[in-house]
Amino acid sequence: MKLKQGQIWKTESAYVRIVQLERLSVGFKMMADAFSKDGAHKQLSKKEFCRLIKGASLLEEG
Repeated sequence: MKLKQGQIWKTESAYVRIVQLERLSVGFKMMADAFSKDGAHKQLSKKEFCRLIKGASLLEEG
């Protein structure tokens, strides 16, 4: 699975939207609702982000 800007992942406790995708880091937003604008912005390395979404499901794009 390739990471893309704008993807929304559903984890056990929250939804994660990729806001900014760079070569070595990922800027994302943690949200309670999949299509909400409210959420906390965070930044992790790609490796840490992949660990965060391990076991999560990708919501259908489009």
